[in-house]
Amino acid sequence: MSIARSVSRELSSVAVYCGSNLGSDPAYELSAVSLGRMLAERGVRLVFGGGQVGLMGAVSAAVLEHGGEAHGVITEALRAKEIVRGGLTSLRVVATMHERKAAMADAADAFIMLPGGYGTFDEFF
Repeated sequence: MSIARSVSRELSSVAVYCGSNLGSDPAYELSAVSLGRMLAERGVRLVFGGGQVGLMGAVSAAVLEHGGEAHGVITEALRAKEIVRGGLTSLRVVATMHERKAAMADAADAFIMLPGGYGTFDEFF
């Protein structure tokens, strides 16, 4: 049995931290789409920032397009600023970034970081 196959049986959800833009290299978006497809195919729920923009939009779109579950966690302030991904399995709106980080960590069994900026690093670490 492959490592990926055995890991997916043990994980029920993964938090993905990534940029709210696509970045300068098209490979970033391709990787996000590939990750989203893989999570959906293996039945692993995505936990992410809740937006439909940038890499977080690419990974969540791929999860949903392939029949997976996507759980978004977004602050009220970001909800007003960003376009929230429609069609999510669930969306939790919280008051602060601290609450967002805690809610994402609590909802996930593992963590993945894709390219992003300072906010991505902050949330991941």
